[in-house]
Amino acid sequence: MTVTLGLTGSIGMGKSTVARMFEGEGVPVFDADAAVHRLQGPQGALVAAIEARFPGTTGASGVDRTLLSEAVLGDKAALRRLEALIHPAVAAEREAFLAAHRAAPLVVLDIPLLFEKGGWDKVDRIAVVSAPADVQRARVLARPGMTAARFAQILALQTPDAEKRARADFVIPTGGSLAATRAAVRAIVAGLAARPDS
Repeated sequence: MTVTLGLTGSIGMGKSTVARMFEGEGVPVFDADAAVHRLQGPQGALVAAIEARFPGTTGASGVDRTLLSEAVLGDKAALRRLEALIHPAVAAEREAFLAAHRAAPLVVLDIPLLFEKGGWDKVDRIAVVSAPADVQRARVLARPGMTAARFAQILALQTPDAEKRARADFVIPTGGSLAATRAAVRAIVAGLAARPDS
């Protein structure tokens, strides 16, 4: 029986790096963000529907994520309309991934909004990536186009890091060395892959 490990963490916590570490250990990883990028990219399955609901947010290269973000950030009704398009499409890709890897002892579902959107109850175990708040802030504000105000808006939509850590089966530290983070990943893989019924 395959163990599904939900991997999550707030913005700037290093989740993408940790997901690559799981892949490096031979664990299949479903990347929800990558699925969204495919669905919204050139000839993506959701481009026409997003343009219809949010005119002017798409072009030849698919969805302009900055324009779309500006159209929905701070507007809960608009965000719900966007999620009603995206979530079912991503869920279908996730189910296809799980079917393709049903023989694996362990798979990782890399889902940024695992707690916020209710996916936490559909996985066997949860791992949260976490770094100190000052490290997180520095990482996020170093991103192109990011502002302190936008960072605050994004954080307001996310479950607080302390709550995520309290609800997790595993907390993976990302504020120190890569070696320490990798050691935490390897310990999780060794434990879960060795005891799929745990």
